[in-house]
Amino acid sequence: MSEDEFDIIIDPNRRRSNFRKDLWNYRGLFYFLSWRDILVRYKQTVLGVLWSIIRPLMTIFVFTIIFGRLAKLPSDGVPYLLLVSAGMIPWQFFANSFTEASNSLIANATMLSKVYFPRIIIPVSSVVVSFIDLLISFAIMIGIYIWYQFVPDWHLIFLPLFILQAIFVSMGLGFLVSALNVRYRDFRYIVPFIVQFGLYISPVGFKTSVVTGDLKYLYALNPMVGVIDGFRWSLLGGNFSLDKSTFAISLIMSVIIFIIGFNYFRKVERNFADII
Repeated sequence: MSEDEFDIIIDPNRRRSNFRKDLWNYRGLFYFLSWRDILVRYKQTVLGVLWSIIRPLMTIFVFTIIFGRLAKLPSDGVPYLLLVSAGMIPWQFFANSFTEASNSLIANATMLSKVYFPRIIIPVSSVVVSFIDLLISFAIMIGIYIWYQFVPDWHLIFLPLFILQAIFVSMGLGFLVSALNVRYRDFRYIVPFIVQFGLYISPVGFKTSVVTGDLKYLYALNPMVGVIDGFRWSLLGGNFSLDKSTFAISLIMSVIIFIIGFNYFRKVERNFADII
């Protein structure tokens, strides 16, 4: 055999230039990781996937009592349980996907150090698993719809757009923090604080309209404000109005977060195997 048949080209930019091709070639690994995480998440639990409903449902009841019964915040004629449910479902998706994606690289450290594949597959597969939980948690809304005999209107067709925005936010922050977590393990302790703090400053248990004046534009810098408002507008229809200006700010922030997170992840991923 001639030496020409075994040319080996080492190009430091090859991974970046063939990124899309590599993602397609490793799609089998993506399916495997996603399915593995789905099976492992509720393995050896008595209630299994029912925890996807029980956990947010308990928080929904607590928030309904605190903000609806005790604080008596306005709901514009919508049952407060419906209002909180429409806000809790997207928040629960964000909290789960962000937390899982942030820790995903550390959880798969052995694989990262021994095998080459597009590293971004790992945090993305974590978000996919949380997306399955999101679909299951819609059973909460269906049950509450039936209880209150509430029928959603044509606004519901726009729900996939707001789900997509929630995915952008979750992935963007997940890319950024998972990459930082490889070098700075302190982030594993910071993430739960961010999620807990974010729950109370996001409009999960109350309407965004309680924040008035110029402060509402500052508040809209939280991308989950737009996501939650979008979910409520879609799920509650004409009973809930969507502030276009604050939603636009949240949407822009969602895109910026995704771009920053994605680009940072791609910039540092080649070093993961050396420092993890």
